[in-house]
Amino acid sequence: MATIDRIFVGDLRPLEPEGQLSGIFKQPVHGAVSLTRDGLAGDHQGDRVHHGGPQKALHHFPAEHYAAFRLRWPQLADLLRPGTLGENLSTTGLDERQVCIGDVFRAGTARIQVSQPRQPCWKISHRLGVDEASRFVAQQGLTGWYYRVLDAGTLQAGDGLELLERPSPELSLARYWQVINEHRPDAGLLRRIATAPGLAPDKAARLNERAAWLEAHGGRNT
Repeated sequence: MATIDRIFVGDLRPLEPEGQLSGIFKQPVHGAVSLTRDGLAGDHQGDRVHHGGPQKALHHFPAEHYAAFRLRWPQLADLLRPGTLGENLSTTGLDERQVCIGDVFRAGTARIQVSQPRQPCWKISHRLGVDEASRFVAQQGLTGWYYRVLDAGTLQAGDGLELLERPSPELSLARYWQVINEHRPDAGLLRRIATAPGLAPDKAARLNERAAWLEAHGGRNT
């Protein structure tokens, strides 16, 4: 059991320097908010191809990860606080080492399932104004993760986040991230991970494609 410390939603705003519309700018929600299969009421994404949708309905980022950012970029200490990187849920005491692909949680009156880690993109670097920020997230494994919504409901800050099911206890988000970022992962392992209950279908398909390539090239990968 963890506690939801804060909930964030955001409208679309221009993201400098190019000015693309983005939903990475979040504000805290006060009181209960509705959660459907498409996400929280009042939350928006500028790029619906790579953000949002049923497989990325809710983004969770551990509050303690910001300490690593502040250590790396102390000049940004005032900016580096929960909500800055576009997350919807902020907690303490729960990270990628303790959460597994397919985990099902009760959040308020909703039921949600971990579908994938967040793949860091250029928007993190632009949000912080630091070119290497996205690479730092990937290298350190400070990804946070996404949920799909199994049962709609309402939630608010202070609600518990209760683990209901763990179908793949051997497949933490940290382990998943380690394997997919290996230069020459084992093809059989990729195929096994692809079968993990709850893994986003597009991620499973990519794992199988990579496994097939490795098998066709004698295990070599570039």
